[in-house]
Amino acid sequence: MAEKPVLTLYNTLTRSKAPFAPIAPDNVRLYVCGPTVYDFAHIGNARPVIVFDVLFRLLRHVYGESNVTYVRNITDVDDKINARALRDFGHDIEAGTVSLNEAIRRVTEKTADQFHADVAALGTLPPTHEPRATEFVQKRQDGRADMVTLIERLIARGHAYEAGGEVLFDTSWAEYGELSKRNLDEQQAGARVAVDSHKKNPGDFVLWKQSSPEEPGWDSPWGRGRPGWHIECSAMSAAYLGETFDIHGGGLDLIFPHHENEIAQSRCAHGTSVMANVWMHNGFVQVEGRKMSKSEGNFVTIHDLLETDTFGGRTWPGEVLRLAMLMTHYREPIDFSVKRLEEAERLLAKWPVAEAGEGSVDPAVLAALADDLNTVAAVQALHALAHRASTDPAAAASFRASAALLGVKPKKAEISEVLEAGVESIIQLRLEMLKAKNFAEADRIRDDLLSKGIQLKDGKDPATGERVTTWEVRR
Repeated sequence: MAEKPVLTLYNTLTRSKAPFAPIAPDNVRLYVCGPTVYDFAHIGNARPVIVFDVLFRLLRHVYGESNVTYVRNITDVDDKINARALRDFGHDIEAGTVSLNEAIRRVTEKTADQFHADVAALGTLPPTHEPRATEFVQKRQDGRADMVTLIERLIARGHAYEAGGEVLFDTSWAEYGELSKRNLDEQQAGARVAVDSHKKNPGDFVLWKQSSPEEPGWDSPWGRGRPGWHIECSAMSAAYLGETFDIHGGGLDLIFPHHENEIAQSRCAHGTSVMANVWMHNGFVQVEGRKMSKSEGNFVTIHDLLETDTFGGRTWPGEVLRLAMLMTHYREPIDFSVKRLEEAERLLAKWPVAEAGEGSVDPAVLAALADDLNTVAAVQALHALAHRASTDPAAAASFRASAALLGVKPKKAEISEVLEAGVESIIQLRLEMLKAKNFAEADRIRDDLLSKGIQLKDGKDPATGERVTTWEVRR
């Protein structure tokens, strides 16, 4: 039996790479911040989903599928969701046929279903658990952690206080800022909150706030209200992974304030020295060289890419989107562009179809992934393996297993009628060049098609003896 590789991961908490040692090898635990389901997920949301899917696959490969627990939450408590519910169901709410909380559920069910469909098309595995924030606000019958109980504990331990109709976390806690490495002034500037008179410190953040009749609310010891954003992940991670677990992941933009506040809440509520041992963050996503925003006109959703021609004038297969993401190291910024998608598509066209079958993961692919998820090196190793797979059955089997570890599944190309007509017209042009004995131009046409993944095969018509050229997509 092959020896298990030692994984090395970059830890944002220590700003260094180190060998990964799980708390319990038979119970490896991973938490990743999931989507806020008020609208369709955009391509920036796709990156952490893909990155941590690769990590999930790698952990399962090393420690065993049944020994890894992956939790990715759904945020369905948010002011944008409230606004969307009022917009879509305001008349029904006013008529009393639908409650606000019911309207919110309807909005989030639709967008959550779309999110699941989108990320499935990207080749991602479902997480082990996918808790919804609304299900972890009040005390639960199953005894799992909940937000109200955590807030009560923080108040009892002197880390939170009631003021101005809110419950606030006291950021004067001595170890606040350990993840972001911000000093007090930077923490206050980064909090993006008004310096209200009822706060002890400008950076103190909301754990619980009152709800008006037009806003969703739950009964609590502090009146009818709703939780702040950060407390939900502290509750849901503890509910499924315990007070201390192995890895917490998310986008770079979550380091401060969200993850910083998660650490503060969880450690102070549980009295632990850490919340998660390793903190991993993926880099930002730009679109065509610019920060993605609706005002820039480059805001693109996963659904847009999969189902419409709004990006590059065509739809893009999920496996192309996934490979395009993996061609950049997860900690580096990525420029998501038509050119990058075309590059990924050309690469996939040169690879064999990854059908099911037995095989061992290529050592070079595994070593690359074990080195802080170096998917760039892993893709390069997979490409070299694909080249050998055409003549070596063992390499072909290894290619299938290695591609599966990356979650990449090259498929047989679906040739559109337009493409087919275009190839046939180019073949006719080449035949004319051959008849005219312009062999150099005929060879150029053949080689150009081959570079695009179209291989020509010359033969003879058995009845007439004339040259006949057929073609196929090369894998």
